[in-house]
This record gives sequence, structure tokens and C-alpha cells, in this order.
Amino acid sequence: MFDKELAKEILNQILTAASRIERRCEGIHTPDDFLLSDAGIDKLDAICMMLIAIGENLKNLDKVTERNLLIKYPEVDWKGAKGMRDIISHHYFDLNAEVVFSICKDRIPGLIETTTKIKNSL
Repeated sequence: MFDKELAKEILNQILTAASRIERRCEGIHTPDDFLLSDAGIDKLDAICMMLIAIGENLKNLDKVTERNLLIKYPEVDWKGAKGMRDIISHHYFDLNAEVVFSICKDRIPGLIETTTKIKNSL
């Protein structure tokens, strides 16, 4: 059995980062909105930092739960979320704004929903 309180704290950190991503995406309607101004680039940078935080926390959650928790919730691409952390960290200048935009619009809401469900089940 794993430390449920520690797992909940990690899940809270994931939810905080995901909520910040949602807030920072307000006013972003296309990938170009990230690239056409300094303010957009700053938002892209800030969102990427939160994606790194999410990926790192997911790796920690897997470690704490001995990889037995996330596997029960296949509706989220956990491997992809953890992999995004590595891509951003190691290949930042090759980052595609379209991919980040898609993650913000298409993946973050489901991540928040599922992470909340996991936290409430513990």
C-alpha cells in the first residue's frame, strides 16, 4: 500500500499546474497567438513550465504508488504527459506551438477531470 496523503499532495500539485495552464490559455485562440507577441511567448513559456511540473509530478506519483494508480485511469495519456516533460526540458527551442495549443485545449480539461476523480477516490 502507498502513502495516500503524499499521493493526494502530488495530485493537488498537478491540479494547481493544470489550473494555471487553463488560466494562462485564456485569450489564446490559435497557436499563432503564442508566437506573434512577447506576451504570447511569455504565456507559452509559463505554460511549458507547468507542463514540466505536471510531467515531473506524474513521474513522482508513479514512484510513490509503485505504478499501480495511474494505470487504473486509462482515459488520460499518462505516458504522453510524462514524455512531454522530457520533450520540453530537452528540446525547448524545437517546441511546436501547435502541440502546446492542442494540449491546452484538448488534453488539460480531461487531465483535470481525471486527476480530481483520482484524488476523490483516495
